[in-house]
Amino acid sequence: MLQLINLSKDFAGTPLFSSVSWHLKKGERVALVGDNGAGKSTLMKIIAGQIEPSSGEIQLARGASAAYLPQDGLVTSGRSLFDEARSALTDLLSLEEELHAIGTRLEGLPHDSAEHEALLDRYGIAQEQFRHRGGYTMEAEIGSVLKGLGFEQSDWPRECGEFSGGWQMRIALARLLLQKPDVLLLDEPTNHLDIEARNWLEEYLCGYPGSVILVSHDRFFMDRVCSRIAEVWNHTITDYHCNYSLYLIQRDERVVALREAKRRQDEEIEKSEDFIRRFRYQANKASLVQSRIKQLEKVERIVLPPERKRIRFQFPDAPKSGRIVMELKGVVKSYGSHTVLNRVDLVLEKGERVALVGHNGAGKSTLMAVLAGASFQAGERTTGHNVVMDYFAQDQARVLEAGRSAYDELYAEAPYGMVPRLRDILGAFLFSGDDIHKMVAVLSGGERNRLALAKMLLRPSNLLLMDEPTNHLDLYSKEVLLDALRQCDGTVVFVSHDRYFVNGLATRIVEVADGRLESYYGDYEYYLSKKEGGVPLPSGASGRECPDVKPEALLPLQPAKDARLNDREEQKRRKREEQARQKRLGEIESAIGRCERELAELEQDMGQPGFFEDPERGQRAGERHTELTMELDQLYREWEVCSEQNI
Repeated sequence: MLQLINLSKDFAGTPLFSSVSWHLKKGERVALVGDNGAGKSTLMKIIAGQIEPSSGEIQLARGASAAYLPQDGLVTSGRSLFDEARSALTDLLSLEEELHAIGTRLEGLPHDSAEHEALLDRYGIAQEQFRHRGGYTMEAEIGSVLKGLGFEQSDWPRECGEFSGGWQMRIALARLLLQKPDVLLLDEPTNHLDIEARNWLEEYLCGYPGSVILVSHDRFFMDRVCSRIAEVWNHTITDYHCNYSLYLIQRDERVVALREAKRRQDEEIEKSEDFIRRFRYQANKASLVQSRIKQLEKVERIVLPPERKRIRFQFPDAPKSGRIVMELKGVVKSYGSHTVLNRVDLVLEKGERVALVGHNGAGKSTLMAVLAGASFQAGERTTGHNVVMDYFAQDQARVLEAGRSAYDELYAEAPYGMVPRLRDILGAFLFSGDDIHKMVAVLSGGERNRLALAKMLLRPSNLLLMDEPTNHLDLYSKEVLLDALRQCDGTVVFVSHDRYFVNGLATRIVEVADGRLESYYGDYEYYLSKKEGGVPLPSGASGRECPDVKPEALLPLQPAKDARLNDREEQKRRKREEQARQKRLGEIESAIGRCERELAELEQDMGQPGFFEDPERGQRAGERHTELTMELDQLYREWEVCSEQNI
């Protein structure tokens, strides 16, 4: 479908790619990964024909087309949303116009006209082409794509210029998907999508008839969509035929193997150079010396990938809060006649990691603002004992001082003990080298958001309210933030469209929809499973769900109903629940021990010299290592949920 032949690209004499040869098969879905500045977006623009390569050739299959969606910057106006989406189907619209024109001409021609039969034949051919290409269902397809990307039917007649930047990118994505190019090039397609739209896009791309090349910072998205990872590094491309999670393991294994190969190569080179130095001037060794010199000239030196800097950050210790951190009772929040929150109840307990989910406009940010102290029309908000709150809003970047540098902005509010770590914190959020001295006034919107988030990590708080903290962060920065929040001993309430981040952090999902809240006590996968066929817990419930314990056993007791239960029955019920919990804890601990033993044995085997000389054995070991790691992580989460359950 696509082939790069000896492709090179230089910028001001600095090579970005050097003699890259790479191919893409029909139907493949490939993720381009690599450090910032490695050239992922540049490569996609070269393939799309927007940038000329310095040398080399790009070959597309005969008749094939490629189309590119950039990260941002696309603005559309002058047409309604539906007409703009419809305009992407140029071939079908041309056929439709031709059919209409032929039909009009046929109406005015007599049946015995010489031209009538030829027009009738052409009409039949065009009509069959129109049907075969989906012309009679194109409006339904347009509606399906627009709905999948989050547009309501009431949005269809709206002029495109009325939509904000994020929705403008959705319009551009809708056009691109409707065009159905043979090679679809997507640069951060999930940046402006909520979770529901990302889920829809995943399903769409998994069934896409053409080939897909994408760049994404959504690990979950890449795992679901891509079966091949192309790493852009050191002016070339290295392929891994697996999803992103396996790529991380295989890359580490490859680096380990490269280090060992380089060590052996360096030893051989050192021996040859030592031989040359010792015998260079001895006549009887001249032929041997020249032979060694020629051998060294032919050696292709092994180049190791640069070590990725490991940054770990911990939130500063905060005062301990009470068990109930915050409680909402019957809260009503409206904007004019539109009620966003309708008599909602919510209890936040110490140590919870609560993810707010729901489609765009459902009220997640409104709920977050109410928790942070915004006004509301009715109800009650109660803050718990000794709660110290910090709030990261979507527009948090606006409070930064434009006249300061990035480093000074952080330094101005940093506690004395955090000052030595400021450069590491800035590095974790993509400020490195001279970037830390850039003035806030010249930072992009994404850079300002990252700086505002970095400032938040300095403050000792036991209740963190974070509205889309993962926006504009790359995969590594998300991991840094995720690790920091996991280690935080306070309570976290957050909104994020990154499902890997949500699944890795949340112990409870609160769905915001139709002015109501529904709680699901578990991670994001548990929430999805319950949405498919389970019954949610009410929003006011407290505690966490434990596997193998029935959900109804975790519902809070209602005083009116409890009056009908005598003390003995209540004690028996609690005893049964405690026994079930202890039993499950024992099972989990046994499973953890088994996994840890097997993992330790596997890692010991993998560390033996020559283990990876057998590629099949290395691949099997890598896959098993991934399975065990994921299983162990899940068991730890289950153990934590069960051990903290209040029975």
